[in-house]
Amino acid sequence: MNKELIEALNILEKEKDISKDTLLEAIENSLLTACKNHFGKADNVKVTINRETGDFKVIAEKTVVEEVTDDVTEISLANAKLRDPRYELGDVVNVEIKSKEFGRIATQNAKNVILQKIREEERKSLYNQYFEKEKDIVTGIVQRYVGRNVSINLGKVDATLMENEQVKGEVFEPTERIKLYVLEVKDTTKGPKILVSRTHPELVKRLFEAEVTEVKDGTVEIKSISREAGSRTKIAVWSNDPNVDPVGACVGVNGIRVNAIVEELRGEKIDIINWSENPAILIENALSPAKVITVLADDEEKTAKVVVPDYQLSLAIGKEGQNARLAARLTGFKIDIKSESQARELEEFAELFAYENEDGSYDAESDNDYEDQPIESEYYGVNEE
Repeated sequence: MNKELIEALNILEKEKDISKDTLLEAIENSLLTACKNHFGKADNVKVTINRETGDFKVIAEKTVVEEVTDDVTEISLANAKLRDPRYELGDVVNVEIKSKEFGRIATQNAKNVILQKIREEERKSLYNQYFEKEKDIVTGIVQRYVGRNVSINLGKVDATLMENEQVKGEVFEPTERIKLYVLEVKDTTKGPKILVSRTHPELVKRLFEAEVTEVKDGTVEIKSISREAGSRTKIAVWSNDPNVDPVGACVGVNGIRVNAIVEELRGEKIDIINWSENPAILIENALSPAKVITVLADDEEKTAKVVVPDYQLSLAIGKEGQNARLAARLTGFKIDIKSESQARELEEFAELFAYENEDGSYDAESDNDYEDQPIESEYYGVNEE
């Protein structure tokens, strides 16, 4: 029986990731509980279990007295000497208690203690396992819709994809496999509660880390990211190795890397640009695919004036202002975009043309920060929706 106990504990340890020592401690505690239920107290009782064989003993420490007033904690001198003639008054005798003597109720309570400990340890193990995945991506299997939320199976537990974390227009079918970003893992009495997202910008970042080796090993860094889930994402990348093109690494040969991510995001467009410490260059890159004539950026005020060719204005702004809005979030600057003809008519943009050459080109100085009062943009602030 004891051998079977150890085998059963080994199986539990493997399947549920619960330490065998923890389970043995639970058994010890359950025996102590049984003693308490049987005798009314168990302060003088000790339980020892051999971790290898499973053999256990329940020992009650009893004090040798002349006249016994409490059978649980005391033993008469005569009975003590029957065990060992050397015992004297005041000595402590270890008396083995046979667990078979426990009543049915005591045994049932002991069983409940073990089961409760197993459930607690299993819940703790699951929580620790998924807590390590917080702020990371996981693959889940769609179970069913619960109202407007989606229940996702992550293997040993289910996660909840709330309605506000779903991409508008995405519809899932049961058994479909999808990737999710783990927002939060909460420890509850019913097990870990896991909240996941399909809209979080970090989902895109983690997908690039999984797909692009250079991003995973740190050669290429994703410096900034802005996203409108289901529509478009812009990411700014930087290479720590001059021999590695960060944009090319993320795109992959024939676009194979970025296309894999686009497919996972169900067609969401992804713009990958080069990061620059120069805010003017960064803003110019961020407004891609639109071409920019000149940029004046105020790094302290986090504002920028941008002039684009007349025919590029709608492209720079994007549909419903999306391109400019994402560029503003990506760079952290409030961006005021004007077409060349509009800018020439505005006095506050006059300094932009102070660096214009006779051939229509601009000096590099036009990318420097300026000290004038910044122009407020009503369309393309970082926090504008």
